[in-house]
Amino acid sequence: MRALLILTFLPLAGRASSDWLQFRGPGSSGNAGEGSNPPRTFEGADGVAWKAALPGRGLSSPLVVGGRVYVTAASGPKQERLHVLCFGDGDGKLIWEREFRATGRTMCHAKTCNAAPTPCSDGKHVYALFSSNDLICLDMEGNLVWLRGLMVDYPNAGNSLGLASSPVMAGGVVVAQIENDSDSFTAGIDAATGVELWHRPGAKDANWTSPAVQREADGTETVIVASRDGAVAVDPKSGRERWKLEGPGSSIPSITVSGSFMAQPRPGKGHAVWRLKGGTTPPERVWESAQVSADTASPVMHGGRLFAVSGAGVLTCANLEDGERPWKLRLDGKFSGSPVMAGPMLYIGSELGVLIGVDTASAVGEEGKVTGRLELGEPILCTPSLSGKSVYVRSDGSLWKVGGR
Repeated sequence: MRALLILTFLPLAGRASSDWLQFRGPGSSGNAGEGSNPPRTFEGADGVAWKAALPGRGLSSPLVVGGRVYVTAASGPKQERLHVLCFGDGDGKLIWEREFRATGRTMCHAKTCNAAPTPCSDGKHVYALFSSNDLICLDMEGNLVWLRGLMVDYPNAGNSLGLASSPVMAGGVVVAQIENDSDSFTAGIDAATGVELWHRPGAKDANWTSPAVQREADGTETVIVASRDGAVAVDPKSGRERWKLEGPGSSIPSITVSGSFMAQPRPGKGHAVWRLKGGTTPPERVWESAQVSADTASPVMHGGRLFAVSGAGVLTCANLEDGERPWKLRLDGKFSGSPVMAGPMLYIGSELGVLIGVDTASAVGEEGKVTGRLELGEPILCTPSLSGKSVYVRSDGSLWKVGGR
């Protein structure tokens, strides 16, 4: 449980209510915070604000913190070069770039890469995890604070397809889900020092889901970790179990929490929706339907409805209370990334390189409507990020800001 710790004393970056601090934003819910109002269409001033070149591959989503955009990439013949980059939100100019050498295995399936996990931030630091199990903490100016080579401590924590689970921040702890078919575990890492606070063994099974964070009315945060075995809720500071659900569960799309509801993808069985009770009380199942398809995209919820996108591009709308499906909408292309929402507007990027905006509440009694379609010209496998009036999306070679000019 060794950590390389370097102390720095620099001014902290400011935070805005619309900052996008981790995979799928606040609580990993896929919903933007207050103050976010991305474009309905991608025309005129709502088109591409800027495009920046990236030095290597990446499926990770961008972070938007304090007027800057942070993203990771991997380069080199074996993706052994790890990059963390910071761009100005206003003009897309590179502010700083830091490069590290992987300490763990970098082998990945051809469709994914070493920079698959999305970093997370507490507004003071960026915590970047790579498939090689290198976890790097930088301050907002790019100074190294600490570095953990988790595969040094756990040499068998990996698989031949690569890892993709994104870490989350809760209670001053970075929670990393390193579940695989060998040395499988979830760990709580002290955000300030990089020291491992707790360690929970997991099922020896490949798993690419990311944790979700439930925040109760009194401010208590719970981290929910999902796998094929089901889901377990833990205290982020101690790792102690609060409640547990038996499987089946998914190993690719992640659980999503929104308010008192939790949507759980089921392998070959669509989704199950649960009502969260809080504390140590297990959730209550509301409904389950194989008709709300779950492939690789994680679901998103808004306005009492669940939205799920299949790999073939079918967007399904389902009511959270009863599972009824008011409408479906076929989108162009195949999809690997997950949808995100700001109010009723849903955004997703396709493998064909198209950013799509869907108004899910275009008219009462009608199905959702595609209001924006932007050809980016490069395959998009990442999940978009939202902040302010903009959508942020990346490919292996480029980072775009759309809208907000």
